[in-house]
Amino acid sequence: MGRDLPTVIIAERINPTGRQRFAADLLRGDLTYVKEEALRQAAAGAEILDVNVGVAGIDEPQALREAVRLVMDTVEQPLCLDSSNPEALAAALDVYRGKALVNSVTAEEASLAEILPLVAQHRAAVVALPHDERGISPDPGERIRLAGRILERAAALGISASDVIVDAIVMAVSADGGAALVTLETLRRLRDELGVNTTVGASNISFGLPDRLTLNLTFLAMAIQNGLTAPITDPLLPGLRRLCRSADLILAKDEWAMRYLDDYRRYPPS
Repeated sequence: MGRDLPTVIIAERINPTGRQRFAADLLRGDLTYVKEEALRQAAAGAEILDVNVGVAGIDEPQALREAVRLVMDTVEQPLCLDSSNPEALAAALDVYRGKALVNSVTAEEASLAEILPLVAQHRAAVVALPHDERGISPDPGERIRLAGRILERAAALGISASDVIVDAIVMAVSADGGAALVTLETLRRLRDELGVNTTVGASNISFGLPDRLTLNLTFLAMAIQNGLTAPITDPLLPGLRRLCRSADLILAKDEWAMRYLDDYRRYPPS
């Protein structure tokens, strides 16, 4: 993963948010959906699978540990362990084989103190959200400042900058017409000033609007051009994987178009 390397797709679908049936299954201890989504997203070309089992009333440490075990035994892709619960992250990291990605740490003091030591202990990588106790700033400069704070605290624990993926934070343009411009500027400055890998929850841009697919894909292409290296998104969206491969080719991240051509052979246009 890097600014001159092909885009890495982090798949978002193993997440009960907005999925009542999945949430109910998790509460019953039924992980069938987790396995099905792992296989589906891996087949769609995702490079990393995000795993989130956060449901009210669940024993999250046990649930995340078991979900991680199941996904590791089902697919070969590395995992992004998605929880704000330090105990759940610790339980999952204890059973994880290889280098995990932890999602996430913020610039809040409690988060820095609880999450970063876990990341360091397990030699993991981490997604960094540049907001603090005051919330999410609309100022790209403040987001850069907070990202720098997280990077400094990570470095003090022996976590290299290459293992910190900064989330440029996407807000819905339906609520703030300038939100996308703020994110794109943040991405550019993270790339040019801090030289770090970056992510965004790409679909956040289109909340509350019709034809979300077109908005998501348009924004994603612009974000990749501005420095995005690893979007968190739905790999099953029509055209998404092809868009990433095309952007990489145009931005000289795919020598001799090898990944583009391989993708075309594996997933020819319908």
